[in-house]
Amino acid sequence: MMSAMPNETIKCDIAVIGAGPAGYSAAVYAVRAGFSVALWMGPEPGGQLTTTNEVENFIGFPEGILGPELMERSKKQAERLGAKLISGSVTKIVKNENGFALESDSQPGQARAVIVATGAVAKWLGIPSEQKLKGRGISGCATCDGFFFRGKKVAVIGAGDVAMEDAETMSKFAESVTVLVRKPESGVRASRAMFERAKNNPKITFMFSTEVDEFLGDQKLSGIRAKNNVTGESTEIAVEGAFIAIGHRPNTEPFRDLIECDEEGYIKAQGTKTNVEGIFAAGDVADRVYRQAITSAGTGCMAALDAKKYLESKA
Repeated sequence: MMSAMPNETIKCDIAVIGAGPAGYSAAVYAVRAGFSVALWMGPEPGGQLTTTNEVENFIGFPEGILGPELMERSKKQAERLGAKLISGSVTKIVKNENGFALESDSQPGQARAVIVATGAVAKWLGIPSEQKLKGRGISGCATCDGFFFRGKKVAVIGAGDVAMEDAETMSKFAESVTVLVRKPESGVRASRAMFERAKNNPKITFMFSTEVDEFLGDQKLSGIRAKNNVTGESTEIAVEGAFIAIGHRPNTEPFRDLIECDEEGYIKAQGTKTNVEGIFAAGDVADRVYRQAITSAGTGCMAALDAKKYLESKA
């Protein structure tokens, strides 16, 4: 086990940045491979799963498991096997003659290899009632949570490909799907093919030039108060589920001066390898397609094994 006084530089073979499924998985596999591992947990340990009520599609839990519990178990597993867990965030990675220096708002580090698993966050509308009912009918992931809304009326908020995909996904479970688009029909950002497919789905209805004023409900979502931004007319829509589909933001801001990212900030990776030898990416920070807990955990394993091969080649 590694030990360090507060503010003392923590030295390790592999530094893992991020405490979600990808980060914990990477730490477990790296420790099991015989390396010393330090994991910086970041501002929201557990990531997006901490706002997910029940997870029914993570293999090995036939009865389902609460998202926060799954992350707490993962944390305990990584810690029991010998990973050092550090509260706080890494604010910068600097390449040096010994590998990589990690600047931090808590304890700095020095590592021979780095796995970035800082995840991504769903973009939200930013209204108070949304925060109140998040995880109580309001979700940022139809693929993750759609199953819980079987036979119910739901809404999707957004105008891009993700919104169309979410509407199609929810039409397989829900009684009806209402898509709220802030702009007129001509302002829909989704590809024409995806938009037309959603429009032709008999379960999906569109409301254009419409935005959310307030989410209604006390303990759980019961409806949406929406406003037509052309006429000013207000409407209440009875729904039990609302899926915010206005995009995701990868947590890569501190690393973009070193690691190559695409125009939206996702790390460009070949497998898990980045443009910087010795730095690997795992999970949603490099995944704009799947964004599932189990795929994140899988790439965490892959990143640890790639880091193992890298360090062995340098021995």
